[in-house]
Amino acid sequence: MSSSTARPEPVLPEPVLNFSVLPEPVLPESVLPESVLPESVLPVSGPAVVAHAAGDLRIEDVALAAPGAGEAVVEVAFGGICGSDLHYWLHGAAGESVLRAPMILGHEISGTVVRAAADGSGPGAGAPVAVHPATPGPGAARYPADRPNLSPGCTYLGSAARFPHTDGAFSRYVNLPVRMLRALPASLDLRTAALIEPASVAWHAVARAGDVAGKTALVIGSGPIGALAVAVLKRAGAGRIVAVDMHDRPLEIARAVGADAVLKAGDAGAIAAVEADVVIESSGSHHGLASAVQGASRGGRVVMVGLLPTGPQPVLISLAITRELELVGSFRFNDEIDDVIAALADGSLHIDPVITHTFTLDRGLEAFEVARNSAVSGKVLLDFNPVPA
Repeated sequence: MSSSTARPEPVLPEPVLNFSVLPEPVLPESVLPESVLPESVLPVSGPAVVAHAAGDLRIEDVALAAPGAGEAVVEVAFGGICGSDLHYWLHGAAGESVLRAPMILGHEISGTVVRAAADGSGPGAGAPVAVHPATPGPGAARYPADRPNLSPGCTYLGSAARFPHTDGAFSRYVNLPVRMLRALPASLDLRTAALIEPASVAWHAVARAGDVAGKTALVIGSGPIGALAVAVLKRAGAGRIVAVDMHDRPLEIARAVGADAVLKAGDAGAIAAVEADVVIESSGSHHGLASAVQGASRGGRVVMVGLLPTGPQPVLISLAITRELELVGSFRFNDEIDDVIAALADGSLHIDPVITHTFTLDRGLEAFEVARNSAVSGKVLLDFNPVPA
């Protein structure tokens, strides 16, 4: 997501991209066009995007283990590069989650089931699917039972929060528990479906804002999450939507998905004049949070979905107190993914402009380089489909 302030990039070793020439699996002539794999055929490996350390990103052949009884084999079609993927590549860590071993990246994916779960559960072979990458789990801390996204033992695809790490799904073939899979309508193309996971994050953030119908909404940071929040606000009936960013390209995208007006992040006076009932802070910087507090109306609500760095952060807390602002956190999502799929299927959620670039897997490092430049890109996708010879 775009930040409202420029940050110096660390001096890093030259990123490494290794290529393994992987022969395509030899399938019988009877294989269906949907790439359904008969019981006798299962790929032994496939190319995957693996982060080894800061500055060391590789495309390498990864073995595909035999799926468990409740797991389906998914052939990944598209994967969206998330900010956490960039952090693991650039810094070897995402917040306090530090790489201690090579890890497959990726949690924003779409694909097709090529082997249904052996226990008969979940989508059948040939079904197009999106993925809910979370696995809620208990822990020492209490949490509301109806908000599993807050469970202290929750794991996420492509996360180094625990060791051994939880591998992600940036792999041509991946075994996934059927509880993660969401069958998609045939009318929804897999390229757009790669946005379902981040759109669910945005949907959850807007839901945390309450009823937005007819209200003035301000979105700080118009990177992919911010732009998707604009689209969700538009669908929810917000009366006026104002988007803010440092760069022109993200603001163009925000307009394309429903923003009524756009402002540059440095225009503090114009931002304060918005007096928004609801603010979505998606920049992930303390400067963006300051703009959110200043741009909120008295008695307004600020939803903080942009993840700020760990440790103390400067906040205009006195202004928030005297204006009786509600500062509300928003973290990942729960069942909103089903609402997103339904809204995409009926055409009420318009998000295609958020995708600005698509790269084939053999151009993976180039894709990550473009994704890190928020001035020129929105959501950057990896295309895992085999490149024709």
